[in-house]
Amino acid sequence: MIVTESIVYEAAIGCFEGTVSWDNSQTGPRPGIMIAPTFRGQSDFETQKAERLAELGYVGFAIDIYGQGKRATTPEEASALMAVLNDDRTLLLKHMQLATKTIRQLPEVDENKVAAIGFCFGGKCVLDLARSGANIRAVISFHGIYDPPPFASEKTIRAAVLVLHGWEDPLAPREQTVALADELTRRGADWQIHMFGHTGHAFTNPQAQAKAAGMFFNPLSAERGWEMMQLFCDRSLLEKVSPKSVPSQSQVRIETWETREEIYYTPKTITSQDHDINDI
Repeated sequence: MIVTESIVYEAAIGCFEGTVSWDNSQTGPRPGIMIAPTFRGQSDFETQKAERLAELGYVGFAIDIYGQGKRATTPEEASALMAVLNDDRTLLLKHMQLATKTIRQLPEVDENKVAAIGFCFGGKCVLDLARSGANIRAVISFHGIYDPPPFASEKTIRAAVLVLHGWEDPLAPREQTVALADELTRRGADWQIHMFGHTGHAFTNPQAQAKAAGMFFNPLSAERGWEMMQLFCDRSLLEKVSPKSVPSQSQVRIETWETREEIYYTPKTITSQDHDINDI
């Protein structure tokens, strides 16, 4: 059974409130994954992601990035809250470091197997945590923001990094995406950037419907991104790879946009099969 509870955690920098989800039918510590929120702050959106991660065998921790009681109800409020941390990236990092310390202390979590995922502004948050050289296994950014902090750092990035990017995202233009790749390479990260066509900002959020502004839900890209995140975490935290998820080295996997059909090409044969999302 999946259990979700509120958690209040604090330090000198302030008091914060998030939610923790885990499967109470499992025993013993297991890997933990933080979920950094969109610019609106911790909400049901992130808690639902924590519960989905709990169903996969992780502990999901939907973290609070702004502080207890600080949640936006309008885009204007969200922008104001985000601006405080955008203007003080050192403070943003301290909030992320406190969340990391908190998840390591949870009795359900294996403190040596911690990762972080983030959505929108949360993508920036987890990338900044990786940039700090934090000793965590992996970070995954969904439609994140890529500008680096204003203070220079050349620490080796120890976390494996997965960036899930909408090619039409107006908040992460091409030059910033290339600059991020250059930064991750220069600092020795194990990194991947996956770009989704016909996809803008906020592509995982069903409430995002501002297509003219480049911010719109794309269910196919959301599904693909979640699958990639799951495989990435399985490799980084559970040290396992599902044989169904990975073609052999002699195969190239093609998935068409319209038909959702998989085709595996080998030097000798071509086979195709209907795509079932539950088989991945």
